[in-house]
Amino acid sequence: MREEAANRFERYSRQMILPGWGQEGQARLATKTAAVVGCGALGSHIASHLARAGVGRLMLADRDFVEFHNLPRQALYTEADAAEGVPKAVAAARRLRQITSLVEVEEHVVDVNADTVENLIAGADLVLDGADNFEVRYLVNEVCVKHGIPWIYGGVLGTYGLTAAILPGETPCLRCLLGPMPPPGAVPTCETAGVLGPAVAIIAALEATEGLKILLDRRDALRRSLVMIDVWSGDFEQAQTQKSKAPCPVCDEGHFELLDAERGSMTAVLCGRNAVQINPRSAQPLNLDALARRLASVGTVSVNEYLLRLDVEGYQLTVFPGGRAIVKGTDDPAQARALYARYVGS
Repeated sequence: MREEAANRFERYSRQMILPGWGQEGQARLATKTAAVVGCGALGSHIASHLARAGVGRLMLADRDFVEFHNLPRQALYTEADAAEGVPKAVAAARRLRQITSLVEVEEHVVDVNADTVENLIAGADLVLDGADNFEVRYLVNEVCVKHGIPWIYGGVLGTYGLTAAILPGETPCLRCLLGPMPPPGAVPTCETAGVLGPAVAIIAALEATEGLKILLDRRDALRRSLVMIDVWSGDFEQAQTQKSKAPCPVCDEGHFELLDAERGSMTAVLCGRNAVQINPRSAQPLNLDALARRLASVGTVSVNEYLLRLDVEGYQLTVFPGGRAIVKGTDDPAQARALYARYVGS
């Protein structure tokens, strides 16, 4: 049920009394669009904060589905979502629409890669980082620098997190801050280091706060630093972000290596999942019901409007309508591709 126009400002009255906000700022928020890339731990908290604050339009993008191990640290999701294997973007959008009818929520169940990222953020005033891997973050950095869109970087591992606002043309970009993208295996993952829910919530809150400053056109209030927090030890540090004298390949020279690639890897090992994503280059739309009938004799099959799930040989294949799949039970890309070819097709 939608609120009467006269009551809409009452919903936001406690934040509107903050300095520099007011009805004008709230009305401005209602005209803005924010894209949240990744709807897992960080992204689900960020999306909740922005929707509750009254950002006019939210675009949610995520490739994955809800599982029980997500529930300790990922907001917006329920046991029912996990039991049904609902895509995270869909489950998040459903919950946000229950929270507020004043925000337009647009969900995209899609892998964020060089082929999809520009369409996903088209029209966004701000992009926020809810990704779980460096390749997506560096790709988002490139596309935001290319199109001059501000974005908020954030990451959490164990009890430690960090975040920074990146304003193309004003601040260093992610490539400036962190250097070249780390190669696979060079840094710990959530599978080996774990993730603490409160650390996620704190970094997400900082991301959302800096994002709101941008959407309210309060760039004067931005924290122009890289914030680093260990919530377990209580350590809090800030490092001022400054451009290096050496030219940056991305924001100084305009080299968009990831964005200009013909296509990202066909396979991607998913952090902490013992799972591999398969994203065929020549994928064709799938009839999931027909595929379910074909696979019924080889394993346990369930299907809904969003995905098909096959349990077979100790593995679980989750197949999406566009041909993309997540193969659970292995972190070997070759084995995952073989299972995909055997049961879905080459």
